[in-house]
Amino acid sequence: MGKTNRQKRHKTSQQSEERTENDASAKPPLRLAVFDLDYTIWQPEMYQLYGEPTLKPIDNKYNKRLSAQVLKEARTTKAGYILTDRRNSPMRVFGGAAVALSEIERLKAAGVDIQAAVASKTDAPSWARICMDHLVIDNDCTTTLISCFDNGHLVEISYGSKRQHLTRLHKKTGIPFEQMAFFDNESGNIRSVSALGVKCFYTPRGMQIQDWNKAKECFELLPAPTNTTTTLDEKESS
Repeated sequence: MGKTNRQKRHKTSQQSEERTENDASAKPPLRLAVFDLDYTIWQPEMYQLYGEPTLKPIDNKYNKRLSAQVLKEARTTKAGYILTDRRNSPMRVFGGAAVALSEIERLKAAGVDIQAAVASKTDAPSWARICMDHLVIDNDCTTTLISCFDNGHLVEISYGSKRQHLTRLHKKTGIPFEQMAFFDNESGNIRSVSALGVKCFYTPRGMQIQDWNKAKECFELLPAPTNTTTTLDEKESS
């Protein structure tokens, strides 16, 4: 074999290895961010509440003592009102959760292919839905939690395992597990979901801004495809 041919083969092999390395190091797109509810999106947890959360005015003798920060985290769709239980414990959205969901909403509006979803084993699903219907993430108090999760279509609440929740979300959306991020405050759920190939982020202090930033470092954010995609549910029903 001539020297020129050997050089060509060596160059081709080297280029192939470089492509393989680049492919291996390429970040997957973040297409679905999945959040636990209790002590990840909000506090307190549903089991800690004394009765169903209800809207109460901020200027009552209990709520007017709350700090500005607490009132910001407790914003609802009704101006001047917050959600509390019978002991006046306010429901509050963690700041990191509000930042993450607000950014996802902005990215979607800008044409990025990304969605948000819920995977929860909360003890009181009906109370959780009240909270999602009323708690908001923006200063205008117009963007509810439930609207961030495709108006409830991407909400999985049941006492099954988080792996079952993520599997159902995979079937609903057709999004591969490798293109999902999962946030939860319980290490057992993190271990369980990690086995699916989902990138998981442990949030023992509730959803913090740094948790969201850490997730973004692991993924790319890509434009939404122009063609219509078919979900696994649609394929199975056809």
